[in-house]
Amino acid sequence: MNAPNFKQEAEHIFDDLVATRRDFHQHPELGFEETRTAGIVAERLNEYGFEVQAGVGQTGVVGLLEGSKAGPTVLLRFDMDGLPIQEETGLPFASQNQGVMHACGHDGHTAMGLGLAKIMSRYQEKIAGTLKFVFQPGEEGLGGAIAMIADGVLDTPRPDVALAMHLWTPEPYGKVRVINGPCMSSSSVFTITVQGKGGHGAAPHLAIDPVLAAAHIVAALQSIVSRNVNPQDSVVVSIGQLSAGTTFNVIPDKAIMKGTVRSYNNDLHRMIYRRILEMATSMAEALNCTATMETIAIVQAVVNAPEPTAVVHKAAAKIMGAENIVAKRTMASEDMGFFLDEVPGCYFFIGASNEEAGINYPHHHPRFNFDERAMIDGVAIMGEAAASYVMPNGHI
Repeated sequence: MNAPNFKQEAEHIFDDLVATRRDFHQHPELGFEETRTAGIVAERLNEYGFEVQAGVGQTGVVGLLEGSKAGPTVLLRFDMDGLPIQEETGLPFASQNQGVMHACGHDGHTAMGLGLAKIMSRYQEKIAGTLKFVFQPGEEGLGGAIAMIADGVLDTPRPDVALAMHLWTPEPYGKVRVINGPCMSSSSVFTITVQGKGGHGAAPHLAIDPVLAAAHIVAALQSIVSRNVNPQDSVVVSIGQLSAGTTFNVIPDKAIMKGTVRSYNNDLHRMIYRRILEMATSMAEALNCTATMETIAIVQAVVNAPEPTAVVHKAAAKIMGAENIVAKRTMASEDMGFFLDEVPGCYFFIGASNEEAGINYPHHHPRFNFDERAMIDGVAIMGEAAASYVMPNGHI
C-alpha cells in the first residue's frame, strides 16, 4: 500500500466526518461530563485497532497506534467539551441538550480526530513509531489538560512532539493560520472586592461608597496597558463583571468586580497583576474604602516550537498552498499550552467561516457554526504533519 494522500483520504471520509460531527453537535456535554462522547470515541478507537485507555483526566480518552517499526511518538490532541450556551442556530442538527451547545467547534475537532484515526489505522504497517491520539475533556477553562497530564497522558510512551488544531471562524474557509512562537495568550481571572460602608442613598455623607471607588478602579486599570506596557507588547486587561447593591436608593457595603488579564509573556503577566493590586488598593484607600484581590491562573500562553511549526507549515503549504497560510496570533486562550510546555509542538488554526452561507458568528456565540468542509483541511494537514514524523518516506 502506498503512502496516503491525506487530502484524498479526508475527502473520501467527508460524509462520515459530517455525520459524526452532527451527532456530537446534537448531544453536547459540558467539561468532565463527556461520558457519551468519550464512550463513542473509545468504541471507535477500539474498532480501528487502537490500544484504548478511558477515564484519563476523568473523562478523557487516549488511543495508541503502534507502528511496525520503532520511531518517535507523536501526540495528537482533540478537545471534546461543549459550553453552557442555549443554541440559537436553528440547524436541523441543533443541540438536544437544553442550555448546552458546541459553540466552539469541539464537535468538529472530535470528529476530525476519529476520522484521522481511521485513516492512520489503515497504514499501521507503514508507521515507524507511535501515534498517541488524545481526546481531552474540560478545555473550556476547567483544567482538562492539567487533569490528563496528572493522570500520566505524557508518560508511557513519552511524546516527542505534540500537535493540535482549532477550527477558526475569524479566518475564512480555505485559509490556515500557522505561526512560530506564541500563538495564543495566557489567561487568568482576578476578583477585586471593594469594601465600604452601606447607607441611604439620600445621605451619602454618612456612608462610604464602594460603587464610586469601584468605578474609579475600573477606569484606572485601563491605564496599565497604555502607560506601563511597551507598545510593542500585546496585553489585555478587561473587567467583565461588576456587581453591587440590591436597589436604587441604598448604598451597598461592598462592590465586586471580575476581570481577565491576557498576554504572551508570563513575566509581563505578573507585572500586570502587581499594578492591578497597587491601583485597586490605593484608589480604594483614597476614597476611604479597602480593596482585596484574588487571582486564578487558568492557562498559560500557547507557544509553538520552531521545528514542529516548520513541519506544520510545510504540511499546510502542501495541502492548501503557501499563499493560503496566514501568520497571526490571537489573545484567546487554550490549555494546550500545558502540553506544549512539556513537549515541543505546534498548534494551528483551520479557517472555517463562510460569509455567503451566513457562517460568520464568533466562537462562543449561540449562533456559532462552521463550514464543515474545513474538517477536510484539518484532517489532511494534521495527517500530513504527523506522517512526516512516523512515515518519513514519501512525505514532507
